[in-house]
Amino acid sequence: MMAHGSSKYVGFTTSIPVELVLAAGRIPVDLNNRFITDPQAAALVRKAEDLGMARTLCAWIKGIYAWSLEHPEVETIVAVTQGDCSNTQALMELLSFNGKDLIPFNYPHDKDPAQLRRQMEILAERLGSNFESGEKIRGELIALRNDLKEMDRITWQEGTVSGQENQLWLLCTSDFEGDPAQYQADLRQFLQNDIVGRTPKPAKVRLGLLGVPPIMSDIHQVLEDFGAAVVFNEIPRQFAMLPKDDGIPDNLIEQYLQYTYPYDVFGRIADVAVEIKKRKIDGLVHYTQSFCYRQMQDIILRERLDIPMLTLEGDRVGPVDPRTKMRLEAFVDVLR
Repeated sequence: MMAHGSSKYVGFTTSIPVELVLAAGRIPVDLNNRFITDPQAAALVRKAEDLGMARTLCAWIKGIYAWSLEHPEVETIVAVTQGDCSNTQALMELLSFNGKDLIPFNYPHDKDPAQLRRQMEILAERLGSNFESGEKIRGELIALRNDLKEMDRITWQEGTVSGQENQLWLLCTSDFEGDPAQYQADLRQFLQNDIVGRTPKPAKVRLGLLGVPPIMSDIHQVLEDFGAAVVFNEIPRQFAMLPKDDGIPDNLIEQYLQYTYPYDVFGRIADVAVEIKKRKIDGLVHYTQSFCYRQMQDIILRERLDIPMLTLEGDRVGPVDPRTKMRLEAFVDVLR
C-alpha cells in the first residue's frame, strides 16, 4: 500500500503510537498542542464557530479543526476514532471534506493485544513503514523516557520542578515537538542546568490534577499562589509513557496497553490510587471539559477514590475565571 499523503508532517487528534510516525521518517504533529499553544488559540475557536460549528461543542475539537484548516502543510491526519473523543468521527469527515488525508486509528476497548497490534500494523503500512521499524524507534526512545521519569520524580520528591513545568514537559511527549533528539537535549539542559540551585517553594497542600489537560492556561500557578503544589498530572504523565518502577515494557503492544487514557476509567483509577499513596497527595482536582462525555466518569472516580476531590468544568481558552479561583482557594483552605 502506498504511504498516505505527500507531506512529511503527520497530525493526530490525540496520542498515537508516535514511534510508527517516526519510523516512517515523518514529523509528528499533535494537533491539540499546536492549537492550545497558538497565540490566537481563542480566535481559532471563534473561527470554527463562524464556520458553522455549534457553541455546544468541545473547544478542543473546534480549535483542532480551525488550526488544521490554517496549516495545509499538515496534509495527513491520524484520527483516533475509538479511545478518545466521541466527536472525532464527524471531525474526520469535515477535515476530509476540506482536503485532508485521514487515517483512522482505534484503541480496542477490551484491550485485546491482537487487535491493537493489527491497528498498529495498518497505521505503519499506511504511513510507509512497518511494525518492526516502530519497535526499533521504541528502543531508541527509552533513554528519553527515563529522563522524563527523572523530571517527574524531581517534581513530587524534591519540588524544584513546578507542576506547570511538569505538565508542559509531559504533554509535549505526544509528538516530542517533532524532533525527539532536540527534545531530549532541551530536557537534559533543563535538568542539568536550569533547575540547579533552585529552592523548592513551600507547599502546605499536595494535589493531583486528574482528567484531560485543562484548557485554563494558569491553573497550576493559581493553585501555587494559594499555597498548593500539583505533584501529579495524571493524563500528561500517561502521554509520556514513563517506564514503570518494575521495568520497561517489552514491546510496543505492552507499552500501549499500559497507557490508561484510551481505555476504561477503572485502569485510570488503579493508576491514580497508586500515585496518591506514593506521592503523598492530600486532594485531587478533577478537570472536565464542557460537552465532553468523560464528565460522566467523575461519578465513578468519586466513588472509588477515597480522597477529597474538587471537580472543575472548563469551556473556553484563557486564564482561570474568578468564580473558579474562589472554588480552588476554598478547596485548598479546607485541605490545609
